[in-house]
Formats: sequence, structure tokens, C-alpha cells
Amino acid sequence: MPRVFLSFRKPDSRWMRDRVYRALSDRLGAGEIFKSGQSIPPGADFAGILRRQAAECELMCVLIGTGWLDARGEDGVRLLDRPHDWVRVEIATALQAGNRVVPVLLGDATMLPDVSALPAEIAELARLQFLRVPETHLPDGLRHLGDAVTALLSDTGTGPAGAPGLGTEPATAPEPSITMTAHVSGGGSAYQAARDQTIRLA
Repeated sequence: MPRVFLSFRKPDSRWMRDRVYRALSDRLGAGEIFKSGQSIPPGADFAGILRRQAAECELMCVLIGTGWLDARGEDGVRLLDRPHDWVRVEIATALQAGNRVVPVLLGDATMLPDVSALPAEIAELARLQFLRVPETHLPDGLRHLGDAVTALLSDTGTGPAGAPGLGTEPATAPEPSITMTAHVSGGGSAYQAARDQTIRLA
């Protein structure tokens, strides 16, 4: 199962998108990167695979270029405003699954969309810290992206089985049960209580 999902809009910043894919594939291995055009074989259930990968990835990189936000169909409707727009579905699926989602801004001038410009189900994207791959320093930007993605994958704690992951408390042995007995003279009753319980005397 690929660990990194690349979410992108096909007409948007294609040449930079392809450079990002190649750079991450070289750094992590092509098998670790999910890119729909490369990772879904002919005849496979496109919708099912896309949803499953978005739900199960460790990290989703949302590649945002200058045309990402306002891309429109032939009818003039903005693609993001369509409930079944695949970019919208991918991001919403990853956010709902609790996966780490990182906006990756392609180019020097691309801005992170404002909350008000996004559908409610993916509005959280506008509040997430982004990474940038600038055109003016592309090799350095791609190297920095690879470093950041590698570090984020390390943070998810997907090392050897049994290793605690990010935010996971190490397992501790349960405390031994302690039984206490109260002996009461003068006709009272004796009660037993485990730790953290209160002994009440009759």
C-alpha cells in the first residue's frame, strides 16, 4: 500500500506536478507514492481504489497550482463546487479518516486558498501548514519537499511492529490489585476494598 497520496487537478501545473512525483519516487521509491494516472491499472475500479487509498494513506500531499482553486467545467461551474469532484472527494476522505494532509503550493506566487473559498467539508485545508515548491529554486524546493515528507512519514511511527507511533503512549503493565481489609471492633462490619475505592464503616 503506497504511503503517500498525491492529490492534484490534471490541468493544473502539470510539469511541476510531474517533477514532484519523480522527485518523491526517487527519494522514497515509486511503490510508496500513489498517483492515480500511474498507480491504477487499466480495468480496475477507479473510484473504489481512489477512495480506499485516500482513506488509508499515511500522508496526502495536495498539489495546488495557480489554476487549482478556480478550475471550471464546460458549463462554467467551478469543479470544487461539485459534490463528486474527485479532488474534493479525495481531500474530504483523507481528512475524515484523520490522515495527515499537507497542502503543497506549486510555484512562487501560488497562495493557500481562504477558508471561505472552499467547500465546508474540506475547509480545514485552508488552516493547515503548507509546503512550497518554488519555480525559481526548483531543485532546492524539491529536495526540501523530499526531506519534509520523509520526516513526516517518520513521525507517523510506522517502523517495526510494536513501536509506539506518533502520540501513542507506550504500553505499561497494569498495577497489581491491592486488597485492604478493615477490622472494626464493637460490632461493626468488615469491608474489603480495592485500590481507589473507599472503605465505609458501618
